Amino acid sequence: MSRRLWVVWLLVGGLAAASHPLLPGMSWAASAAYEGLGFGSVIMILLGVRWHRPARPGVWHLLAAGMALWALGDVIYGLIYRQRGTVPFPSVTDVFYLGAYVPIAIGLWRLLRAHGRDKAGLIDAGITASGAGLLFWVFVVQPLAEARGVPFLDRGLALASPMADVILLVLLARLLTGRVRRTPSYWLLVASTLLMCVADVGFTVLATRSALPAGLIQAGWLASYAALGAAALHPSMRTLTEPAGPAGSSLSRGRLAVLAVSSLIAPALLLAQGLAGVERMDWLAIGAVAAVLFLLVVVRMGGLVAQVQTQADQLSDLAMRDDLTGLPNRRLLEEMIRQELGRGGHPQVAFIDLDDFKGINDGLGHAVGDQLLAAVGRRLTGVLRPGDRVARLGGDEFAVLMPDTGPAAADALVGELAAALEQPVYAGEHHLLVQAGIGVADAEGTRDPFEVLRRADVAMYAAKESKTRQERFRPEFDQRASEHARLGAQLREALDKGQFQLVYQPIVALPRGELAGVEALIRWHHPELGFMSPADFIPVAERNGQIVELGAWILLEACSQAAAWLAELGPAAPGKVSVNVSARQLAEPDFAEVVAAVLAATGLPAERLAIEVTETAVFGGGRAIEALDAVHRLGVRIALDDFGTGHSSLGLLQTCPVDILKVDKSFVDNVTMAGRHSVIATALINVSDGLNLDAIAEGVETAEQAAELYRLGYRYAQGYHFGRPTPNPRFALEPAAA
Repeated sequence: MSRRLWVVWLLVGGLAAASHPLLPGMSWAASAAYEGLGFGSVIMILLGVRWHRPARPGVWHLLAAGMALWALGDVIYGLIYRQRGTVPFPSVTDVFYLGAYVPIAIGLWRLLRAHGRDKAGLIDAGITASGAGLLFWVFVVQPLAEARGVPFLDRGLALASPMADVILLVLLARLLTGRVRRTPSYWLLVASTLLMCVADVGFTVLATRSALPAGLIQAGWLASYAALGAAALHPSMRTLTEPAGPAGSSLSRGRLAVLAVSSLIAPALLLAQGLAGVERMDWLAIGAVAAVLFLLVVVRMGGLVAQVQTQADQLSDLAMRDDLTGLPNRRLLEEMIRQELGRGGHPQVAFIDLDDFKGINDGLGHAVGDQLLAAVGRRLTGVLRPGDRVARLGGDEFAVLMPDTGPAAADALVGELAAALEQPVYAGEHHLLVQAGIGVADAEGTRDPFEVLRRADVAMYAAKESKTRQERFRPEFDQRASEHARLGAQLREALDKGQFQLVYQPIVALPRGELAGVEALIRWHHPELGFMSPADFIPVAERNGQIVELGAWILLEACSQAAAWLAELGPAAPGKVSVNVSARQLAEPDFAEVVAAVLAATGLPAERLAIEVTETAVFGGGRAIEALDAVHRLGVRIALDDFGTGHSSLGLLQTCPVDILKVDKSFVDNVTMAGRHSVIATALINVSDGLNLDAIAEGVETAEQAAELYRLGYRYAQGYHFGRPTPNPRFALEPAAA
């Protein structure tokens, strides 16, 4: 019932207000309805406060006090009328009526104060109130002030009510332009205040000109009472004193229209009086208000311009910042470098690119990747000196600007940056190790910030290729970069024209050397440059992404050849074909599907294919391990190539689905020498046997090495001693049983 009482009360009050003009003036029924609605409104306000418990009940208590004074004035007015048949002016009732404005005005003012300071809203209220006040002056106050035959005291009391209404209108305008929540309670309170002011103006006009029927004016007051009581009863009154949002000077269309109309009231009145031929124009009042309006509009526009400028500055700052890390972005970094160069400075720039970030993103999710980037940004910032700036250029690329820094100092700082990145980084629940390639460049011979960044970028790629992790730009890097770009274009042409060829090196079983399998290796016979080593073009293909397409071709070609040998030679065919796969291929989300499609297309049994990966390709885990797991479930065997030379070889055996260990040539070269030279080779075969893995010794070049490896326990080997890579190998020996 408490939630619906406001509707009942509003309907009762509306019915009373609508029917009041139909009742005989000053009858007992009219007085009872009139005074009952007044005191009923007070009770409704107090009930609303009790039920809804607003944060600032004092606002509503003040409104109830004003309503009570107004109702008491009505009661006394009725008593005097019934005793004398008329009510003199002024009388004791005017004390109650005028006194009611005080708590009501204070209540509205405290309501506005509860929403904080809003300079723009205050100015807008001043503009609106100035225009409305001018209308009051011209049509209400001035005629009453100039009325002849009215005693001075009577005129003063008569003017007090419209002046109080002006104050209420100012507060109402402030309420309409403020940050008050636009709830039903808010609109009912606005309606109550507006109805009260309109009725007061009507009463003043009636008192001076007898132009309006008293019943309609009293109906306006009654409607005001009903609306105020309903405002307090509505549940939304609880939040009326809570701010609706941050202060601002935004202009809605409706608000702008009100301000425009208010600003035009002064010139419109002046024009209207001139066209009507009024003998005594109110030029002083109109001119004064026009001046006030002009100043308020200027101040308002100044505030709006200041806000627009502030927002523009904020947008500019946002446009120059990275959303994820809050660091300067590429545009801001370029501007900072430009400023350094413009003042004659000698900046150094370090370009930082994280390794295998895509694998982390794919394997652990973008949320972890984002946390990693934010942590790296903080880690880099913590190393910098005063004046240095770190920026995120996009993706997993960062840059550090070192103003007025010499080469030695810059290289030392870059060493600290690299060391900081080698420490574990915590991202969510994950403990990650990241590495990066860092290129350093200065501005020698240029004043172009883009050129400085380009040099650092080129040096970073050189650092990654050389595995040094840190390189300073040298002019020959540009030549190498140009060669790589040209080589990339030629790679595209070679793929399209079929210039690549696969060769196959045998993998044999010890001690007799029976054929156990072959490893497929790519060769490129350039029509102009001749033989191109894979060491020259594979890194280029990995950098520009062509390794994915090239790797798919190698896989298809090798499986097709293996299937053909199997169909032609039967048991004499190689037992397995091994294909090398890069980290870039493993990062592709459909790698396992590509392998499955190749096996299906060629008809090669999955157990006759081995995928070879280096330890560095799967060191970061994540997507690479998931891809190998999916391939392993197809029945394809997984081989770790160059085993023993990577980051954490033994640890990989716990996470990677390994079937074969290919022991690096560096452990085979000196295996025939006494002492410590054979210790690692011995340890690796023991690990393989303990984990039930096949071990293949790579790079075997002599019979003595083969014999010693067999003595140590190796049963498979590969190297020039058993055969060089060739496009058409001859399978003379019977295949091994393993």
